[in-house]
Amino acid sequence: MVKSAPAPTTITRNPSKVEGLKENSNFLREPVATELLEDTTHFSEGAIQILKFHGSYQQDNRDNRVKGQEKDYQFMLRTRNPGGFVPPQLYLTLDRLASEYGNETIRVTTRQGFQMHGILKKNLKAAIAEIVQNMGTTLGACGDVNRNVMAPPVPYKNSAEYQLAWEYANNVADLLSPQTGAYYEIWLDGEKAISAEESPEVKAARQSNGNGTVIHDNEEPIYGTYYMPRKFKCSVTVPGDNSIDIYTQDLSLVVITNDKGELQGFDVFAGGGLGRTHNKEETFARAADEICYVAKEDVYDLIKAIVATQRDYGDRTDRRHARLKYLMNDWGVEKFRSQVEEYFGKSLEPFKELPSWKYKDFLGWGEQGDGKLFLGLSIQNGRVKDEGEFQLRTALREIVQQFNLPIRLTPHQNLILYDIETKDKQTIQDIFSRCGIVTDPTKISQLERYAMACPALPTCGLAVTESERVIPQILDRIDAVLKKVGLQNEHFVIRMTGCPNGCARPYVAELGFVGSGVESYQIWLGGTPDQTRLAEPYVEKLPINELESFLEPIFAFFKKSREKGESFGSFCARVGFDAIREFTENYKPESSNGNGHTKVRHRVGVRDDIYNILKAASERQEKSMTDIVYEALKDYFNKQGVQST
Repeated sequence: MVKSAPAPTTITRNPSKVEGLKENSNFLREPVATELLEDTTHFSEGAIQILKFHGSYQQDNRDNRVKGQEKDYQFMLRTRNPGGFVPPQLYLTLDRLASEYGNETIRVTTRQGFQMHGILKKNLKAAIAEIVQNMGTTLGACGDVNRNVMAPPVPYKNSAEYQLAWEYANNVADLLSPQTGAYYEIWLDGEKAISAEESPEVKAARQSNGNGTVIHDNEEPIYGTYYMPRKFKCSVTVPGDNSIDIYTQDLSLVVITNDKGELQGFDVFAGGGLGRTHNKEETFARAADEICYVAKEDVYDLIKAIVATQRDYGDRTDRRHARLKYLMNDWGVEKFRSQVEEYFGKSLEPFKELPSWKYKDFLGWGEQGDGKLFLGLSIQNGRVKDEGEFQLRTALREIVQQFNLPIRLTPHQNLILYDIETKDKQTIQDIFSRCGIVTDPTKISQLERYAMACPALPTCGLAVTESERVIPQILDRIDAVLKKVGLQNEHFVIRMTGCPNGCARPYVAELGFVGSGVESYQIWLGGTPDQTRLAEPYVEKLPINELESFLEPIFAFFKKSREKGESFGSFCARVGFDAIREFTENYKPESSNGNGHTKVRHRVGVRDDIYNILKAASERQEKSMTDIVYEALKDYFNKQGVQST
């Protein structure tokens, strides 16, 4: 993996404001509990920070902002679904709530949960209560705690490794779940809903001392009064399966079994993370490191040791520097291992060799191994909605109701319906066809298949530009450039975010777009198709209307100089940015004259007033100025009866 440059050592300062809010919250109760009862449309800034722990972000619809008027306040709710598991009862509840309280859509997140947007403050309690009463939760889906634990979503029932990954994703989620009673007091008036029984080993591990990992006589035995310095992200996977972007996680377990499929232990990665801030070189994306191997009987103690290390030594003064990746970067891996060993109480065992990682999306029809089927469904940007002839939400509701099917959400914003009887396959296929939904992954754009985008505008308060709403057009434009240079069948991993926080993980993409200004993006190149190497920033601020002229020489260089079977991202990393820039500077673009021949474009000057009109049309139509001029001149000469030669 490519590692980022070292960042400066932390300077001791007073704790950040959020640390004080956590300390005074009475374990996440206040001021949320008090302000929820007030007849207002929104919460105070202090309550907003604590509300995140309960799984909700306060937002406003930025499309509806009017100067001098109150913002159009609304709330996003995020569910926590370890391994992406969504029982049919919960799915149907979320679908109903999207109509009753939301914006008629639900959205699959890049961490295998669901998000609902557009909920008003007055409906927040009712929505959360319904989710909890129907086998779901939003507790810990946001905030300075362990977030949703990811795992490969595929339901291979005859694979011990995959089943173990599901089991331990649940167990890690339970182990690190906030224990405060605040959640049930506020949203369910103190009534704790019936949920799946925790593993006895998990219960015991949460309370066992473990050399200082547990804080006794505290409502939060693992987190303590101040919780974590910042969010903490975990995953569990099997050797070779990188559907969960393992190098981007704070902590990951890799299931290790013997020849009989019996669990022996886990390889452990730690220290990955992607969030950064533009023009703040001390913030950066970082790939996780190989830490150790741990026997199965010690895995919970090791998890607690890593969490305690970050809890006690992570930066609580600067939230931009608060993630585990910065602690590991400042300390180095060996010092980190040494502190983990102190909390663990024994020496760490050497990391076991693993096979190469491969990205898998599990789309299309497949066999579970127990006689039943699953169907992996591609969902554009994870947005489950009815729009025009494409009635995805209607189709899923009908199928889940009729066949009572469970769902696994994927880390790529798709979903898998499973436990399907073979006799029901055709009926399910017919419903999707009637609703205009394509189930064959070979029938969708391959650029779209491997692309992701965050929601960005209008709901995300951090977004500086568009993402979800523009990426379909961006992909079409990229596809047109590929065809123009003769790479019709080429595809690669494209990810886009509206800000540098990186929710769609653009920093491990082959081509990453990171919002850096209005209709402008920082461009990252050099990741791999399997997300095993960090990309690097190539351009700081690309106006999106210049996309075609920017990409064409890069794609032409790729076509001319790639090695056999080489991916686009690997090509960019191999030749280096200096070579790409040199080729780009000397590139003479070619265009078809309609007869299969090409000729070099010549420069033609235009007056300033015409240029300004042309530029505005280019931005409005999202076409290059060259293409608009070509079309206009061609139309003019055709009307004059002049044919090109």
